[in-house]
Amino acid sequence: MNVLIVVPHPDDEVLGCGGSIARHIEQGDTVSILILAEGITSRADSRELGMDPKRLEALRRATLKASKILGVKDTVLHNFPDNRMDSLPLLDVIKVVEKHVKRLQPSVVYTTFSGDVNIDHQICFRAVVTACRPQPGMSVTTLLTCETLSSTEWQPSVGCTQFSPNFFIDIGATLSIKLKALEAYQTELREWPHPRSISAVENLAKYRGSSVGIHAAEAFMLARCIY
Repeated sequence: MNVLIVVPHPDDEVLGCGGSIARHIEQGDTVSILILAEGITSRADSRELGMDPKRLEALRRATLKASKILGVKDTVLHNFPDNRMDSLPLLDVIKVVEKHVKRLQPSVVYTTFSGDVNIDHQICFRAVVTACRPQPGMSVTTLLTCETLSSTEWQPSVGCTQFSPNFFIDIGATLSIKLKALEAYQTELREWPHPRSISAVENLAKYRGSSVGIHAAEAFMLARCIY
């Protein structure tokens, strides 16, 4: 089975579905990752200093290291502007996603949740839904949206769609791989009790697992399934 992960930023792929990626790999599936934005220039110090090639390269190396830990060999990093993807024509983003859907012919696609507080996550979702629209000949039969700590849970419940998981993947055997991959992103991690900490990610996996009677899980909202 071909599986495609489409996320806006480096580390979103691990936060949202790293355990599921490792499980797909262990089951013999072919997993590819597409990261749409460069992930740095929205930060205050980056705006002052401009695009620092060394920092950008360090983040790219961290992404490839995390992919290697998960077992993914096909990781593509695009260069859309960080936290400014709403400044782009949506069609430009859609065309990038369409290119990789056509190249890879995935049957399963994971992406970010439409209600996330981060604007790039929202744009990513819209682009993926459009690129994977169920027209004749479309390979994608399952479309899942991820729970991404420090974005999904930060969206207030007033006037927006809340993440309410209805699809769970058992990652009891791959949680340790997810956490190891996340450790590759040292510049993105924070100390507990920040949600983008190793402890928070592990706690969420155990909580999501306990809610469905297993040791650890990743939770998703199923956007579409053609069976």
